[in-house]
Amino acid sequence: MVKSSIELDSIDRPVTALDDEYPSGFVDDWHDHKRGQLIYAAKGVITIFVRKGSYVLPPQRALWIPGGVEHMAKCRSDVSLRTLYIEADSMTKLPEKCRVIEVSELLRALILQAMKISAKYEYNSREDRIMRLIVDEIEVMPIEPLLIPMPSDKRLAAICQSFLDDPTQGEDLTYWAEAACMSRRTFTRLFRQETDMSFSEWRQHARLLEALSRLSVGDPITTVAFDVGYNSSSAFTSMFRRTFGVPPSKYFR
Repeated sequence: MVKSSIELDSIDRPVTALDDEYPSGFVDDWHDHKRGQLIYAAKGVITIFVRKGSYVLPPQRALWIPGGVEHMAKCRSDVSLRTLYIEADSMTKLPEKCRVIEVSELLRALILQAMKISAKYEYNSREDRIMRLIVDEIEVMPIEPLLIPMPSDKRLAAICQSFLDDPTQGEDLTYWAEAACMSRRTFTRLFRQETDMSFSEWRQHARLLEALSRLSVGDPITTVAFDVGYNSSSAFTSMFRRTFGVPPSKYFR
Protein backbone atom coordinates (compact mmCIF):
# COMPACT_ATOMS: atom_id res chain seq x y z
CA MET A 1 0.00 0.00 0.00
CA VAL A 2 1.41 3.39 -1.03
CA LYS A 3 1.68 5.75 1.96
CA SER A 4 4.66 8.06 1.64
CA SER A 5 4.99 11.31 -0.33
CA ILE A 6 8.17 9.94 -1.94
CA GLU A 7 6.25 6.97 -3.36
CA LEU A 8 3.36 9.17 -4.49
CA ASP A 9 5.78 11.47 -6.32
CA SER A 10 6.62 8.64 -8.71
CA ILE A 11 3.21 6.94 -9.19
CA ASP A 12 2.10 6.94 -12.85
CA ARG A 13 -1.18 8.80 -12.28
CA PRO A 14 -1.98 12.49 -12.92
CA VAL A 15 -3.10 13.11 -9.32
CA THR A 16 -2.38 11.19 -6.11
CA ALA A 17 -3.49 11.90 -2.54
CA LEU A 18 -2.12 11.54 0.99
CA ASP A 19 -3.69 12.24 4.39
CA ASP A 20 -1.78 12.59 7.64
CA GLU A 21 -2.04 13.89 11.21
CA TYR A 22 0.55 16.13 12.88
CA PRO A 23 0.81 17.40 16.49
CA SER A 24 1.11 21.06 17.44
CA GLY A 25 4.71 22.24 17.06
CA PHE A 26 5.63 19.62 14.47
CA VAL A 27 8.20 20.85 11.92
CA ASP A 28 8.71 19.27 8.50
CA ASP A 29 12.18 20.47 7.46
CA TRP A 30 13.16 21.92 4.07
CA HIS A 31 12.35 19.66 1.13
CA ASP A 32 10.75 19.70 -2.31
CA HIS A 33 8.74 17.42 -4.60
CA LYS A 34 8.91 16.60 -8.29
CA ARG A 35 5.18 17.15 -8.61
CA GLY A 36 3.06 20.18 -7.85
CA GLN A 37 1.49 19.95 -4.42
CA LEU A 38 -1.82 21.21 -2.97
CA ILE A 39 -1.69 21.37 0.82
CA TYR A 40 -5.03 21.57 2.63
CA ALA A 41 -5.45 21.59 6.41
CA ALA A 42 -8.87 20.05 7.08
CA LYS A 43 -8.33 20.97 10.74
CA GLY A 44 -5.79 23.19 12.47
CA VAL A 45 -3.38 25.91 11.35
CA ILE A 46 -0.10 25.40 9.53
CA THR A 47 2.56 27.84 8.34
CA ILE A 48 4.45 26.96 5.16
CA PHE A 49 7.83 28.61 4.65
CA VAL A 50 9.40 29.13 1.22
CA ARG A 51 12.69 30.88 0.50
CA LYS A 52 10.97 34.21 -0.19
CA GLY A 53 8.48 34.29 2.66
CA SER A 54 5.86 32.34 4.56
CA TYR A 55 2.19 31.45 4.09
CA VAL A 56 -0.38 31.17 6.87
CA LEU A 57 -2.78 28.37 6.06
CA PRO A 58 -5.95 28.40 8.19
CA PRO A 59 -8.89 26.02 7.65
CA GLN A 60 -10.85 26.42 4.39
CA ARG A 61 -7.73 27.59 2.56
CA ALA A 62 -5.13 25.56 0.63
CA LEU A 63 -1.63 26.28 -0.66
CA TRP A 64 -0.52 25.43 -4.17
CA ILE A 65 3.24 24.72 -4.43
CA PRO A 66 4.70 24.08 -7.91
CA GLY A 67 7.07 21.14 -8.33
CA GLY A 68 10.67 21.78 -7.33
CA VAL A 69 9.92 24.61 -4.88
CA GLU A 70 11.69 24.11 -1.55
CA HIS A 71 9.45 24.54 1.48
CA MET A 72 9.21 23.85 5.21
CA ALA A 73 6.10 23.41 7.36
CA LYS A 74 5.35 24.21 11.00
CA CYS A 75 2.10 23.25 12.72
CA ARG A 76 0.57 26.02 14.85
CA SER A 77 -1.88 23.51 16.34
CA ASP A 78 -2.82 19.86 15.86
CA VAL A 79 -3.27 19.54 12.09
CA SER A 80 -5.22 17.13 9.89
CA LEU A 81 -3.40 17.50 6.57
CA ARG A 82 -4.74 16.50 3.16
CA THR A 83 -2.22 16.70 0.32
CA LEU A 84 -2.58 16.22 -3.43
CA TYR A 85 0.41 15.59 -5.72
CA ILE A 86 -0.24 16.68 -9.31
CA GLU A 87 1.81 15.64 -12.33
CA ALA A 88 3.37 18.53 -14.27
CA ASP A 89 1.62 17.52 -17.51
CA SER A 90 -1.72 18.10 -15.78
CA MET A 91 -0.86 21.65 -14.72
CA THR A 92 -1.84 23.39 -17.94
CA LYS A 93 -3.44 26.35 -16.20
CA LEU A 94 -2.23 26.02 -12.63
CA PRO A 95 -0.10 28.84 -11.16
CA GLU A 96 3.64 28.83 -11.77
CA LYS A 97 4.19 30.35 -8.31
CA CYS A 98 2.94 29.48 -4.83
CA ARG A 99 -0.62 30.63 -4.19
CA VAL A 100 -3.09 30.35 -1.31
CA ILE A 101 -6.55 29.58 -2.65
CA GLU A 102 -10.01 29.52 -1.15
CA VAL A 103 -11.48 26.02 -0.82
CA SER A 104 -15.11 25.84 -1.94
CA GLU A 105 -17.52 23.25 -0.57
CA LEU A 106 -17.16 21.32 -3.82
CA LEU A 107 -13.36 21.34 -3.79
CA ARG A 108 -13.32 20.33 -0.13
CA ALA A 109 -15.64 17.39 -0.84
CA LEU A 110 -13.48 16.33 -3.79
CA ILE A 111 -10.28 16.52 -1.74
CA LEU A 112 -11.80 14.39 1.04
CA GLN A 113 -13.08 11.90 -1.52
CA ALA A 114 -9.61 11.73 -3.11
CA MET A 115 -8.21 10.46 0.19
CA LYS A 116 -10.32 7.29 -0.26
CA ILE A 117 -9.07 6.58 -3.77
CA SER A 118 -6.27 4.09 -4.40
CA ALA A 119 -3.07 5.69 -5.73
CA LYS A 120 -3.17 3.26 -8.68
CA TYR A 121 -6.75 3.95 -9.80
CA GLU A 122 -7.81 2.99 -13.33
CA TYR A 123 -7.57 5.54 -16.13
CA ASN A 124 -10.94 6.80 -17.49
CA SER A 125 -12.68 5.55 -14.35
CA ARG A 126 -14.90 7.48 -11.91
CA GLU A 127 -11.86 7.91 -9.66
CA ASP A 128 -9.81 9.30 -12.56
CA ARG A 129 -12.56 11.82 -13.36
CA ILE A 130 -12.73 12.93 -9.72
CA MET A 131 -8.98 13.58 -9.68
CA ARG A 132 -9.11 15.56 -12.93
CA LEU A 133 -12.07 17.58 -11.69
CA ILE A 134 -10.00 18.55 -8.66
CA VAL A 135 -7.41 20.10 -11.01
CA ASP A 136 -10.18 22.03 -12.81
CA GLU A 137 -11.45 23.38 -9.49
CA ILE A 138 -7.98 24.43 -8.28
CA GLU A 139 -7.56 26.48 -11.45
CA VAL A 140 -10.67 28.62 -10.81
CA MET A 141 -10.50 29.14 -7.03
CA PRO A 142 -10.00 32.74 -5.79
CA ILE A 143 -6.48 33.60 -4.60
CA GLU A 144 -6.04 34.82 -1.01
CA PRO A 145 -3.37 37.38 0.12
CA LEU A 146 -1.82 35.16 2.79
CA LEU A 147 1.89 35.53 1.97
CA ILE A 148 4.30 37.35 4.28
CA PRO A 149 7.21 38.19 1.94
CA MET A 150 10.68 38.11 3.49
CA PRO A 151 13.59 40.20 2.18
CA SER A 152 16.77 38.41 1.15
CA ASP A 153 19.00 41.15 2.62
CA LYS A 154 20.17 39.73 5.96
CA ARG A 155 19.80 43.04 7.82
CA LEU A 156 16.22 43.50 6.70
CA ALA A 157 15.42 39.82 7.26
CA ALA A 158 16.61 40.12 10.87
CA ILE A 159 14.35 43.14 11.41
CA CYS A 160 11.37 41.28 9.92
CA GLN A 161 11.99 38.19 12.03
CA SER A 162 12.22 40.35 15.15
CA PHE A 163 8.84 41.83 14.34
CA LEU A 164 7.28 38.44 13.59
CA ASP A 165 8.51 37.23 16.98
CA ASP A 166 6.76 40.18 18.63
CA PRO A 167 4.19 41.95 16.41
CA THR A 168 3.24 44.38 19.20
CA GLN A 169 6.40 46.42 18.57
CA GLY A 170 5.34 49.93 17.57
CA GLU A 171 8.65 51.73 16.99
CA ASP A 172 8.79 54.13 14.02
CA LEU A 173 10.68 53.75 10.75
CA THR A 174 13.71 55.69 12.01
CA TYR A 175 14.16 53.20 14.85
CA TRP A 176 14.11 50.19 12.51
CA ALA A 177 16.44 51.87 9.99
CA GLU A 178 18.97 52.52 12.75
CA ALA A 179 18.59 48.94 13.99
CA ALA A 180 19.48 47.76 10.46
CA CYS A 181 22.44 50.20 10.35
CA MET A 182 20.94 52.05 7.38
CA SER A 183 19.73 55.52 6.65
CA ARG A 184 15.97 55.95 6.65
CA ARG A 185 16.02 56.54 2.88
CA THR A 186 18.11 53.44 2.14
CA PHE A 187 15.97 51.28 4.43
CA THR A 188 12.77 52.46 2.73
CA ARG A 189 14.09 51.98 -0.80
CA LEU A 190 15.65 48.57 -0.18
CA PHE A 191 12.66 47.22 1.75
CA ARG A 192 10.22 48.03 -1.05
CA GLN A 193 12.66 46.69 -3.64
CA GLU A 194 12.85 43.33 -1.87
CA THR A 195 9.23 42.86 -0.75
CA ASP A 196 7.12 45.04 -3.11
CA MET A 197 5.71 46.65 0.04
CA SER A 198 6.55 49.59 2.23
CA PHE A 199 7.69 48.62 5.72
CA SER A 200 4.43 50.02 7.13
CA GLU A 201 2.36 47.89 4.73
CA TRP A 202 4.45 44.81 5.49
CA ARG A 203 4.09 45.28 9.23
CA GLN A 204 0.32 45.71 8.95
CA HIS A 205 0.05 42.59 6.80
CA ALA A 206 2.22 40.52 9.15
CA ARG A 207 0.04 41.53 12.08
CA LEU A 208 -3.13 40.52 10.25
CA LEU A 209 -1.79 37.10 9.28
CA GLU A 210 -0.63 36.43 12.84
CA ALA A 211 -4.11 37.44 13.96
CA LEU A 212 -5.62 35.09 11.40
CA SER A 213 -3.66 32.18 12.87
CA ARG A 214 -4.84 32.95 16.36
CA LEU A 215 -8.46 33.51 15.37
CA SER A 216 -8.58 30.20 13.53
CA VAL A 217 -7.83 28.28 16.73
CA GLY A 218 -10.59 30.08 18.62
CA ASP A 219 -8.85 33.00 20.37
CA PRO A 220 -11.27 35.91 21.10
CA ILE A 221 -11.16 38.85 18.66
CA THR A 222 -10.42 41.45 21.37
CA THR A 223 -7.56 39.41 22.81
CA VAL A 224 -6.08 38.82 19.37
CA ALA A 225 -6.33 42.51 18.45
CA PHE A 226 -4.23 43.57 21.43
CA ASP A 227 -1.84 40.62 21.13
CA VAL A 228 -0.81 41.66 17.61
CA GLY A 229 -0.36 45.35 18.40
CA TYR A 230 -3.71 47.09 17.82
CA ASN A 231 -4.97 49.69 20.30
CA SER A 232 -8.58 48.62 19.96
CA SER A 233 -10.64 45.76 18.57
CA SER A 234 -12.56 48.21 16.34
CA ALA A 235 -9.34 49.38 14.63
CA PHE A 236 -8.33 45.76 14.13
CA THR A 237 -11.74 44.79 12.74
CA SER A 238 -11.70 47.74 10.32
CA MET A 239 -8.26 46.81 8.93
CA PHE A 240 -9.21 43.11 8.77
CA ARG A 241 -12.36 43.91 6.78
CA ARG A 242 -10.41 46.19 4.43
CA THR A 243 -7.90 43.41 3.69
CA PHE A 244 -10.10 40.29 3.58
CA GLY A 245 -13.48 41.75 2.61
CA VAL A 246 -15.31 40.53 5.73
CA PRO A 247 -14.97 41.15 9.50
CA PRO A 248 -13.02 38.55 11.51
CA SER A 249 -16.24 37.16 12.99
CA LYS A 250 -17.33 35.98 9.51
CA TYR A 251 -14.03 34.99 7.90
CA PHE A 252 -14.18 31.31 8.89
CA ARG A 253 -17.88 30.77 8.21
